[in-house]
Amino acid sequence: MADYLDPQINTDQDEANPSLHSSLNQSDCERFSHNPYIVPTLFFLMFPIALLLNLVAAWVSVHLKSTSTFVVYLKNLVAADIIMTLMIPMKAAADLPTTWDTMAGPTCRFFAVIFYNAQYTCIALLGLISLDRFFKIVMPHSRMFGQSLTVSKVISAAVWLVLFGGTGLPNILLTNKSVANASLITTCMVLKGPAGVQFHEQTSLLLNTFFWFVSVVIVVCYICIANRVVQSYRNSGSNNSQGKQKIKLRVFLVIIVFFICFGPYHIIRIPYTSQQVSYTDTDCSQTYEHLRFAKELSHWLATTNICMDPLLYVFLCREFKEKLISTSGWEIREEKGIELFTSLFVCEIVYFSPLLLFFQCPLSQQQENIQKRVEEDVCGSNPDG
Repeated sequence: MADYLDPQINTDQDEANPSLHSSLNQSDCERFSHNPYIVPTLFFLMFPIALLLNLVAAWVSVHLKSTSTFVVYLKNLVAADIIMTLMIPMKAAADLPTTWDTMAGPTCRFFAVIFYNAQYTCIALLGLISLDRFFKIVMPHSRMFGQSLTVSKVISAAVWLVLFGGTGLPNILLTNKSVANASLITTCMVLKGPAGVQFHEQTSLLLNTFFWFVSVVIVVCYICIANRVVQSYRNSGSNNSQGKQKIKLRVFLVIIVFFICFGPYHIIRIPYTSQQVSYTDTDCSQTYEHLRFAKELSHWLATTNICMDPLLYVFLCREFKEKLISTSGWEIREEKGIELFTSLFVCEIVYFSPLLLFFQCPLSQQQENIQKRVEEDVCGSNPDG
């Protein structure tokens, strides 16, 4: 079993795979064509912020009863964010030129696999939350899409099982080679056999497609939710045409920002994976090195999501915020908190609700009532889901 998990790459194997042999023996091929400290430094700077925010979110979620489908998905999202946060130091350390030789093996086999699977678990849960809120707000009388606690728990468990069991575990098992000289490892593909390389390419393309599918779901759901909010204005008799225009503009902006955050990584991932799985001379090409740097930088941008989510829980979910206050004894000044959140993190609103679209001063009593009613729906604070 040990030989299967960690067979040595020997001369016979190199002769059987000349392209791999050529890749490993190009001594003039440098792993880092760009400043190797830029991306790791960004990840290290992100880590304490993400850790603090997600530990607070996890602490509150433990004390939060699963009284709605929203809270079920939220708790699973917190768990995925925590896993990603804990993997950041290993990922950042592995990208440093001074520690790559030591960290390459465990990172390629375990840390990177766990990190990426947790990321796509987050994406899946964000899609589920958008669907949950869509049916709750746009179709409140519908019992579609598992508007029950039991079904939401089953769906959440299925997401973890499919992503970690269906893609993560095979990647770990198929990353089963090692080299005598770790400095020869220019990419994680060196540690994979032919089956591992093929599986990596297929899962990368599959998860990329999955991301774009979820993106479409999120965009459609929140455009529909925004339209429902506009309709609430009309039903209330409000003639605030300026407010309606702001809603439409901000929905457009948050969708654009969403794709700015996550789009670059998934666009770059396609050509990068195509080059990554090739063992010819791509490991030494400038194109490959530029793609690798762009992929790492755009992945950092996508990872900043784990710092945004906890702020959303506090400022957008009434139940989460009340539990935080009651269990900690802290006093949160809502006006200043929301003002700060609006100015810094307005892009993330697309995940959960268009509540920030109501932040206009002054609000009429009717508008305040609409805002309160929609907030209760969006945050899932009603016991029935």
